[in-house]
This record gives sequence, structure tokens and C-alpha cells, in this order.
Amino acid sequence: MEDILSGISDFVWGPFLLIPLLLLTGLYLTIVLRGLQFHKLLYALWLAFIRRKEPEGTGDISHYQALSTALAATVGVGNIAGVATAIHFGGPGAVFWMWVTGLVGMATKYCEAFLGVRFRRTDAKGEQSGGPMFYLTYGIGGKFGATLGILFAIFGAIAAFGIGNMVQSNSVADAINSQWGVPMWVTGLIITVIAAVVILGGIKSIGAFTSAFVPVMIIFYILGALWVIIANIGSLPSAIATIVTDAFTGTAATGGFAGATVLLAIRYGVARGIFSNESGLGTGGIAAAAAKTNEPVRQALVSMTQTFIDTIVVVSMTGLVIVVTGAWQSGENGAPLTSLAFSQGLPGEWGGIIVTLGLVFFAFSTLLGWAYYGERCMDRLFGRGAVVPYRLVFIVLIFVGTVLELQTVWTFSDIMNGLMALPNLIGLVLLSGLVVRETKAYFSRPDWQTEYRPVSTKR
Repeated sequence: MEDILSGISDFVWGPFLLIPLLLLTGLYLTIVLRGLQFHKLLYALWLAFIRRKEPEGTGDISHYQALSTALAATVGVGNIAGVATAIHFGGPGAVFWMWVTGLVGMATKYCEAFLGVRFRRTDAKGEQSGGPMFYLTYGIGGKFGATLGILFAIFGAIAAFGIGNMVQSNSVADAINSQWGVPMWVTGLIITVIAAVVILGGIKSIGAFTSAFVPVMIIFYILGALWVIIANIGSLPSAIATIVTDAFTGTAATGGFAGATVLLAIRYGVARGIFSNESGLGTGGIAAAAAKTNEPVRQALVSMTQTFIDTIVVVSMTGLVIVVTGAWQSGENGAPLTSLAFSQGLPGEWGGIIVTLGLVFFAFSTLLGWAYYGERCMDRLFGRGAVVPYRLVFIVLIFVGTVLELQTVWTFSDIMNGLMALPNLIGLVLLSGLVVRETKAYFSRPDWQTEYRPVSTKR
């Protein structure tokens, strides 16, 4: 069974399906939006971190809380272990292709968030609900749109149990067990209780927690990475040069590194970049839909900064640490490679501690974000009455994930995670005209930076 699932996963996430579709969709959206993610980035960062909220808007949480919820779900194990895996198989050049994926992915994330707010609906409890399951259904319309929306919701609800739950809790328990010898079931019990308190409170509780928790965890990890980079500052120019040149030439075998072709650099860089920032999977639109706003464009701008922070900032930190220290030549893979790199750059046990705590914080935050994504998909499939039972099952599986071998679960949920992207990408392309048209209309207003008038949510 594992071999069959692995074959399916390799195809879904391979060079002939999702990788080109995700990359080309991001490139297409970048072109039709005229590089909006570049010339509006500073304004988007201002909205996200200075203005932070839109008090008069309709929604459940602020701009910033919606962003932090999305960041909680995406800044995860992929930022530590995923980057290392990309470098292990694709060489330093894989980091360059992760950057490319992040830059074009910002346009994808913009469109997902725009459509998430544009087509959101109010559920039976009076909360905002949106995302691909809504903009596919109501944006595209007809049986085709409804089918795509239902498929996304099914894939999303299932994927949340695996890639967004048990895989993450297992990573937390394993990291703490390896570093400090704490039994995995003890860790599982603790994180289950903490997560339950947050998750049962719904999106307002998740938003409040992540808005305080996420910045601390990201800054903590970045400071540790900067410490290593500054300690090896003399190697930084050559490390950057290696990343850029190897992206187009491949990397020769050296030390414990087996060598990599350009194709491998592209494959693993793009695949792990997407795995990290989730641009194209549609999840960003679910978080964005909960934001208090009357203007889809503003929340879309805020949401696209999530991809920038995740990939251009956090992923870069991990990649540069691994390359400047030379740890990439060791032959190590995954989290042990990242831990080795930090240990070579920091005194005593600090390297291992930072990577362990980074894994713990990042994985736990991913739990919270995906709990919300999963319940929104469940609400779309079965109504509001299914939300609380879903939360309870989700909470139980947090503990289950810490005490079981999860290779098959990981592979299956990886497939579901990938399949979420297919209906979403179809929707993004078909609805891109609407996004471009309304984005142009918004920025054509003379007072677009200060105007906060309500807009229609009907097409």
C-alpha cells in the first residue's frame, strides 16, 4: 500500500503535474496583474503591520490576525526540514527556485485571498466563511463550479487531519524526545490540551493566539539564523553566488553530497517552496475570508505578504545557514541537516536548541491554522452542525499522531494536499479576469489608500 501511495504522491507532486501547473499559474497571474506583488509590496506590508485592522469592515478577525492565522499554517516543518530536503536532493540551486516560487506565488496568494473575500458567505453562526469551496461554486457557477468546490472541500477536510495535524504533532513530539528525552506521549498530551483550548474557541480564539504567538516564533528563529550568518559573513557572498549559479548549472558531487542536475534543483526547489508557502493550494483564501474588511483588494494585499515572509524571509534564513556553513556537503538530510548547520554556527548546544524549538513552534502553529481550514471545509460539506464534532476529532488525532508511525498517513495526506490545488488552480485561471478587472478599478480610485466604502459581494 505504501509503495502505491508513494507512486501516486510522486506523480501528483512530480515534474509533470503540480510543479509546472503551480509555477505557470503563478507566472501567468504575475503577468496579468502586472507584477502587483512587487510595486505594491511596501503598501501591503504597511497595511499588515502598521494599520493592522479595518474596524468598520465586516468579518470576524483583523487584517493582521487573518495574516497571522495563514502564517501559522504555512510557517511550519517545511521551513526547517523542507528547505534542507530541497538542498539535499537539488543542491544549493534549489534555494533559488524556492525564491522564484515565492515571488510568483505572491500573485497566486493575492488572487486566492481576493476571491476568498469576494465570494465569502455568512454561516449559520454568523461567522464569515470563504475560500475555494465558495469562489469555485459561486464564481464559476453551474455544476462544474459546484463540483470543483465540493472536491476542494473533501480534499481539504481530509488533508487537515494528516499534513495539518498528525504529521505536525508527531514532529513536535519527536523533536522534543530527541533533544531532551521527553516521552512522546507526554508531549502529545500537553500539546493536545493546549491546542484544544485554542481550537474549541473558533477563529477568534485562533486569531488572537496566533497574532501574539507567530511573530515571536518567527523572530526567534530569524535571530538565531542571523547569528549564524553573521558569524560566517565572509562566506555569504560566495554562498549567494553558489545558490544562483547552481540553479542553472547543477551541482557537482562533493563531500557527502551526491550531486544534482538543474532539473533536480528546479523540481525540489519548486516542490518544497510550494509545500512551504502553500501558494496555489487555496488555503490562503480561507483565512482571508474571515478578515474584517469591506474591500477584497486590501485583504488580498495583506495576504500576499504571507508568502513573502514565509519564503523570501524564513526559507532564505534556513537556506543561507545551510549553505554558508558548508553543512550542505555533509550528506545529511531534513531537520538533522538544518540542526547540523546551526550547530556549526552557534556555540555549545544552542544550534540544536534553536532548531528543536523552531520545529516545535512552527509545527504547533500549523496545527492551529489547519484546524480552521479543515472545519471550514467541513462546514461547506455538511453545515455548521458538523464543525464541533470535526474539532473534537481533530483534537483527538493530535494525540494519536504523537504515538503512531505515520509514514502512510504522511503520504496519503500529501496526496490530498496536492489534490486541493487542482480545482483551485482551475478556478484561479478562470476567475483571473474578474480579479484583474476589480483590482484595476480599485487602484484607479484617486483616494484608494484612504477610502473604505463597502463593496458588493455579488458578481
